[in-house]
Amino acid sequence: MPLSTTMSVMTILELMLWTVVGVLFWSKKLHHRFPVLSKYLALRVAAAPVLELALQLQAHYPSFFPVYFFIFWGVFLAGAIMLLFVCVELFRSALSGFSGLMRFGTVIFRWAVVLSVISCLATMSFHRGMLIIPDLAIGLMRAVSIVELGLLAFVCLSMNALQLSYRSLCFGFPLGFGILSTSDFICANLFPQWTNFQTISQFASEAFTLAVLGLWVAYVAHPEPARKPIVVSADSTLYRWNEIASALGHKGTNVVTVPQGASTSFFLTDVEKVVDKVLTRQLKEGA
Repeated sequence: MPLSTTMSVMTILELMLWTVVGVLFWSKKLHHRFPVLSKYLALRVAAAPVLELALQLQAHYPSFFPVYFFIFWGVFLAGAIMLLFVCVELFRSALSGFSGLMRFGTVIFRWAVVLSVISCLATMSFHRGMLIIPDLAIGLMRAVSIVELGLLAFVCLSMNALQLSYRSLCFGFPLGFGILSTSDFICANLFPQWTNFQTISQFASEAFTLAVLGLWVAYVAHPEPARKPIVVSADSTLYRWNEIASALGHKGTNVVTVPQGASTSFFLTDVEKVVDKVLTRQLKEGA
């Protein structure tokens, strides 16, 4: 089968898999748990046939290219922006067992997202005119890829502490996004150096996408194990961090204040009572 025909078949298969993931996701009412991820899946399911139709039209009618240009990069940019919020949502879901760490960690994670976006956009050179749209979208997607890999690393390193299962959606979706980010980095930075491998890079990228979609279909189709209540000892480091994070940022906390010298007075009173007891005991023993 020629490579072009194979790519066409893979493109149609990708469209079908996005639809399957979306239908399974909504049929199991997971959109209540992951509303932002649900919107991202809706975007991909709705945009896939539109993009394929626009691609075929611009291939037969070159004058249609500006329409295809704005549709493609508009969807690309919207998807990149939504993925940033998806990462925050998955991060919060992974930490849902610790309300304090979830609230405090979300603030830190959001700042990490902002800094990643700023650093990626600041190091890029932008064209003028309409070409600034692809530059902006690609720079933003690079930042998204860094955030996705960071999210995957966090989930992998903290699975035991957070008592997450490998079958949990909080692991499955970050794993898929991490694989896609890795494949994008490889295809974008390695294959363009050899023009003979550009077609192969597109084939490899599409193959990774199909593999990830198949992985997500398996994760959504199979029942997710119920997350058990997290039980940690009171002297554990994780528990102390959660308590500290819960206290941070709260206003109006009631604090008992002791007048100056009162603590010393209480201390001396206790000492006097102890001394009196010792003396009384010694007098009784002597008698």
